[in-house]
Amino acid sequence: MARKYFGTDGIRGLTNTGAMTAEMAMKVGMAAGRHFLRGEHRHRVVIGKDTRLSGYMLESALQAGFTSVGMDVTLVGPMPTPAVAMLTKSMRADMGVMISASHNPFFDNGIKLFGPDGYKLSDEDELAIEAAIDGDVALAPSGEIGRAKRIDDARGRYIHFAKSTFPSDLRLDGMKIVVDCANGAAYQVAPEALWELGADLVQIGVNPNGLNINDKIGSTHPEALSAAVIAHQADIGIALDGDADRLIVVDEKGRVIDGDQLMATIAAGWARAGRLAGGGLVATVMSNLGLERHLKAQGLGLIRTAVGDRHVLEAMRRRGYNVGGEQSGHIILSDYATTGDGLVAALQVLAEVCRAGAPASEVLHRFDPLPQLLKNVRFSGGKPLENEAVKTVIAEAETELAGRGRLVIRPSGTEPVIRVMAEGDDPAQVERVVDRICDAVRAAV
Repeated sequence: MARKYFGTDGIRGLTNTGAMTAEMAMKVGMAAGRHFLRGEHRHRVVIGKDTRLSGYMLESALQAGFTSVGMDVTLVGPMPTPAVAMLTKSMRADMGVMISASHNPFFDNGIKLFGPDGYKLSDEDELAIEAAIDGDVALAPSGEIGRAKRIDDARGRYIHFAKSTFPSDLRLDGMKIVVDCANGAAYQVAPEALWELGADLVQIGVNPNGLNINDKIGSTHPEALSAAVIAHQADIGIALDGDADRLIVVDEKGRVIDGDQLMATIAAGWARAGRLAGGGLVATVMSNLGLERHLKAQGLGLIRTAVGDRHVLEAMRRRGYNVGGEQSGHIILSDYATTGDGLVAALQVLAEVCRAGAPASEVLHRFDPLPQLLKNVRFSGGKPLENEAVKTVIAEAETELAGRGRLVIRPSGTEPVIRVMAEGDDPAQVERVVDRICDAVRAAV
């Protein structure tokens, strides 16, 4: 069934328009709250947010919606998405909400929902909530309206949890780390956790003002981190995104290490320790073919899914894997978390560097990625991938790359563009293939 409000990761859009108004947020709170009123106990929702200016507005609207149907609200303030998921489960809440548009600019925002188990909602739950948003939701009697309270020690609870995932026999003493929090949700918890583990810290992206989240900083703009690592002669750099569920690393030479290399590093360490479940890892169709070849050489497998950490997690749970993620830096370590957690993933990477006693550039560069090219073609309507001429060009390209590369073509889940990606041993061939397909798509639209 087609979605009206929910996308690949909750509800997201430009604030004060469409689905991101205060009125809509209140309706989401009413619908989701009523959906999770199950049983006779006092019901509770945990609400966190990142540092966007619009977070105040949406937080208040959601609070009104939840309390109006009889659900108590626990406010935790600016916290990473994985922290909200963790707190939802540990506090025995009936659901959790994260107000964030992840790595998007400040003028966007979003609403991510978690069930009582800390996992993102199923398709069935989302469709039921969508239906209720457009319907009539029963309000609580006057004496049963929910209450709201703010939890002051939520930050400390998450810091304690994150630190507990770092090996107890290791410390970060003597390691100079630049941490970039994207002026987002982790601007307090990530530096504190790293400092408590002994790191010599340089902090950037830790001065949010409501408008500067992800602004030329964070995991989607690692140039700032690279420059800081070089300038401070640091051993390693860590960049999170606005809601801290994504991680990108920079080595001591200022070179960016993406999610594929980081997953390979963690998987190798866990395999060595005998704790890698499933005999490999789960990644999306966008992960580099070099990762797949590297894992195969190590006797490890790779399961590919559609784009989106939700699809990765579903495959991990279904097949019994405990490491998975995306090239973009969403890394899910299910031994610890129910969603991607940039800080926890960073601590596992740092543990590998500590154990190796070698520079990050040597430890984290696991394979040479194949040349990969991604281009987007914007369209205003229709289904260009169903055009016969486009299908023919794609089929010819797949034949040309057979055995020497891969082709991934998909419509974006968040904007009207067709994404065309190819990778292979011959970069000139990759570029020709991508351009040919993009030209065919443009002609079709």
